[in-house]
Amino acid sequence: MIPFSVLDLSPIPRGATAADAFAHSLDLARHAEQWGFQRYWLAEHHNMTGIASAATSVMIGHIAAGTKTIRVGSGGIMLPNHAPLVIAEQFGTLASLFPGRRIDLCLGRAPGTDQTTACAMRRDLVGSAESFPDDVVELQRYFADPVEGQRVRAVPGAGLHVPIWLLGSSLFSAQLAAALGLPFAFASHFAPDYLLTALQVYRSQFRPSASLDKPYAMVGVNVFAADDADQARFLFTSLQQQFINLRRGTPGQLPPPVESIAWTEAERAGVEHSLACSVVGDRTDVEAGLRSVMEQTQADELIVTAQIFDHQARLRSFEITAQVRETLGATV
Repeated sequence: MIPFSVLDLSPIPRGATAADAFAHSLDLARHAEQWGFQRYWLAEHHNMTGIASAATSVMIGHIAAGTKTIRVGSGGIMLPNHAPLVIAEQFGTLASLFPGRRIDLCLGRAPGTDQTTACAMRRDLVGSAESFPDDVVELQRYFADPVEGQRVRAVPGAGLHVPIWLLGSSLFSAQLAAALGLPFAFASHFAPDYLLTALQVYRSQFRPSASLDKPYAMVGVNVFAADDADQARFLFTSLQQQFINLRRGTPGQLPPPVESIAWTEAERAGVEHSLACSVVGDRTDVEAGLRSVMEQTQADELIVTAQIFDHQARLRSFEITAQVRETLGATV
């Protein structure tokens, strides 16, 4: 059976604080470890009042310190926002604090925010995006064994061979991951359009490397599971509202679920399109939905995310997902 992992955006529900989100993330990570999830990733976003994981490497340290065996990493670090050496030092530090290859570094090419905020981070948006392939290679060198005459080293970082992944929602990162022989994660949980094409490109163009001898693809899925299908659909409205608010230019904290969403037909169509890679329902629905995703994508791993307002309901959703994984594993 393929591994299931967790993608946590560390949501801040309406009326809560970042401190609440951090406590909830650690609690979820501890449960995820008990339930057999493979890894626990956090995503870099900035200037978003509903997401608490802006300082992603700090959050990774928080989660890793509070767990024992589950792999912890980024999904992803937005490399255009950072100098590769700084990321090498941060993740070299994490890998040194939590040895045994517990730390993953998945890299994205987008800024993870709007252009105004990206400028506030003092980065050249165009130049940083264009230099992404070179920056990835530079970062790989910092994690490699140092060579004689190397004037700049990541300390810590050099020789630690921290696993690098590429994250994408288009063909660009699929092609780059294939060319560099790296594992590839597709952000289909919010941008599903190129999912199957990107996977085909990645697999067909993959070149074996010192990191990986054959393609390894992870697929992102929103899973909203509950003991009752109607309750699951109710919980899903929080994410739907969040997407509408983002499109309206009024992002905020994660809203509570509602019985009926006030949206236009165009807004509804846009949100449903973006969230097409979502599985919502009771255990039977979730089993059928995830089986379908696995069959269509032939993914090597699924990474599951759930922006659920109530923490206990969120825990239950991931618990059901873990149970479904066991059922699927017994039937393949």
